[in-house]
Amino acid sequence: MKNLIVNALNVTLILWGTYALACDACQLRQPEVTKDLTHGTGPESSWDWFIVGIVILITVLAFIFSIKYLVKPGEKDRKHIKYSVFSDENIML
Repeated sequence: MKNLIVNALNVTLILWGTYALACDACQLRQPEVTKDLTHGTGPESSWDWFIVGIVILITVLAFIFSIKYLVKPGEKDRKHIKYSVFSDENIML
């Protein structure tokens, strides 16, 4: 069973690696920053780079806040819905 899982993981990583990297034709059309990363033409103007920057900022902030609130949610209100879920009255036997 372990060999099956390892072989499936190896095949997945090999296929994903060849799919994820840009092909030779796309590498010629990409700017230097994204040359090996993506397919297609890439950002063509300053506004495109601005939009890419905003998307990166939103993604990083969402990741930081999701980790922050998963580790320490900070909810103290006794009327919060989580307390009705965790109460002894709702335990089904």
